[in-house]
Amino acid sequence: MSEHLAAAAAVADRLRADAAERDRAARPPVREVGLLRDAGLLGVRPDDHATTHAVVRVVAAADASIGHLLAYHYLHLWRVGLFDHGGAARRIWRDTAARGWFWGGASNPGDVLTVRPEGGRLLLSGTRAFATGCAVGDRLVVNATRTDTGAKLTLDVDARAPGVHHPHDWDNTGQRLTASGSVRFTDVVVDEDQVVGILPTDPDDPRTPRLMLSSIGYQSGLAQVLVGLTEGALAAAAEYTRTTTKPFALSGVDRAVDDPYVLAGYGGAVAQTRGAQLAVEAGIAALQAASDAGPALTPRQRGETGVVVSVGKVLACDTANRVTAEVLEFTGARATATEHGFDRFWRNARTLTLHDPVAYKAKEIGAHYLTGQLPTTTAFS
Repeated sequence: MSEHLAAAAAVADRLRADAAERDRAARPPVREVGLLRDAGLLGVRPDDHATTHAVVRVVAAADASIGHLLAYHYLHLWRVGLFDHGGAARRIWRDTAARGWFWGGASNPGDVLTVRPEGGRLLLSGTRAFATGCAVGDRLVVNATRTDTGAKLTLDVDARAPGVHHPHDWDNTGQRLTASGSVRFTDVVVDEDQVVGILPTDPDDPRTPRLMLSSIGYQSGLAQVLVGLTEGALAAAAEYTRTTTKPFALSGVDRAVDDPYVLAGYGGAVAQTRGAQLAVEAGIAALQAASDAGPALTPRQRGETGVVVSVGKVLACDTANRVTAEVLEFTGARATATEHGFDRFWRNARTLTLHDPVAYKAKEIGAHYLTGQLPTTTAFS
């Protein structure tokens, strides 16, 4: 893990240097993905959750958008390995490491992509409204339904294949460099060896717990991004407070770092952040254990894993929104100048915490605590 963390730290230093400027420009993150590729971070084994999550946290502290992209890259690759078709996963992982492929995904619930058989091949069509990373991806993990059988297929698709179109329509308040706009497929040719798995439609199918573990994995990844960006906000604010913030006239001290209210404010924010970090790490450990269980994973183990991950997600969301707003109180009015870009931390947190309603995670935790009920298996839980 140490070599990957060292590489992540080097990438983070480069991202941090112009993070505010790049956030304002909001260009597609081609250069940033190139940094990940050149550092060898795209080839980390995706089933080593301790390493992938640790790398994501380091990168997200410097740039939450790029941490988000990297988290999803690892999770897309890991999800491919959950299918029985192990040969396809091994090939994809090997080629990714050798060629430095970056992976995006098109699997949002509610959108409908279809594949229809024609002339001995499959043709993929449809639109995904949100497809993080697809516009800058080399390959895509895509979920689609066969028109003739209704089978739910997971596909490995070339992001630059004829018929794949990226409108570049992502223009949101935060996470501006995640390339999370739409993707459109128009009769994209898919060969049989690009079908990496078939999702069961029966919830009682014994393969369901393992294959649906992926939705918990994405929640864990998002929670780690939130911890990273919160740590990044604290670190940036602390440096500004040490070097630039002026003490308030009524404080009776000569330096802002001696103001008892500033000290208490940072102390509370650090405590909240470290608490969220520990909760998220407990979720990562539970996810690793569930992933390592392989086909033997039970519905109960999957559900209990989801509860542990949800505890971290709830704390990470609350902490990120709270701390990224509070740091402006510790830095002072001059810190709101556009050149510093401190607002990006809050904008990123506020955008990312709306990915799916965190209140439903709290509800699931409460139901499990009071009655032992396990979360319903969905694309978000």
